[in-house]
Formats: sequence, structure tokens, C-alpha cells
Amino acid sequence: MSTMSATFVPLNLAVLTVSDSRDASNDSSGDYLREAIAEAGHRVVDHALVADNRYRIRATVSSWIASADVQVVLIAGGTGFHAKNSTPEALLPLFDRTIEGFGEVFRMLSWEDVGSSTLQSRALAGLANDTLIVAMPGSTGACRLAWQHILLDQLDARHRPCNFVSQLKKV
Repeated sequence: MSTMSATFVPLNLAVLTVSDSRDASNDSSGDYLREAIAEAGHRVVDHALVADNRYRIRATVSSWIASADVQVVLIAGGTGFHAKNSTPEALLPLFDRTIEGFGEVFRMLSWEDVGSSTLQSRALAGLANDTLIVAMPGSTGACRLAWQHILLDQLDARHRPCNFVSQLKKV
């Protein structure tokens, strides 16, 4: 988990909060992700908040995948096991490739915080049109866990032995 001497490459990210109860005034997870992205030296090029509806989620993410500017999409929310949670169903048809390891590592790390309840997390990630799409639970703690322990390294071109930067569209 070392960082080598390669050059840092700032990426363009979009942030989506999926929630039926949050709005711009109380979107602490979206706020955290946008702040963490900027602090890491990347750019937030767009953000949105949509209700937990697979078609609205899919439409928003599809527009970002098709955009020439968005390289990474981070999604907070809609990944639980409740019937109303539909983020995985919205995303899976869009993926060209699924990144199984993201959900596995996220659940392993979240075991320390939530124990066996981590079984109900359907966190997932994939690539579509050379865009990395990552969906994590909507709590700010879950977003912080994913960012600090997985995404910060994987979105850094200097991270070795591998990272996702070379897999992303060039802007």
C-alpha cells in the first residue's frame, strides 16, 4: 500500500446522493465526499441528489457516463437491503465490467463498525465507458470509510501496485 513517485493526476468526479429524506440542507454524505475530493486535489464537476428510484438514478449516472468530462461517479445511498433501495439494480445494467473487490473490501472494513449488519450492505462498483462508478451506503461514516480506506488510494495515479487512474477516460 505504498505510494510511489509517479505524478499525481487530478480527476473529474461527480457525486450523487440517493435519498428519499435528504435535501441540499442536510446532505452530509454528499458534502463530505465533495470536500474529501477537493482536499485530495481532484475536481467535483457535478453533483446531484435524487430520490431512491432506479430509473432516476440510472438516468443521472448514464448522463455522467456519456459525458466527456466525468471520469468517476461516487454514489452515496440506496445500497441497503430494504426493498426501497434500488441503487444496485439501477447500476448493474450500465456496467461494462463489475469490480467485485470493492464490495468485498468495503464489507470487510465495515465489519469493525457494524458487525454482521454489514451483510445487508450492497456496496458495489464497476466501469462503464471508461468511467469508474462506486456506490456505497448513504451514511457519512460509510462514505468516510470507503473514501479513506479504498478510494483515496485507488484514485491516485501514484498508488502501487495498481490503481484505477489508467483505466479511466482521458479528459
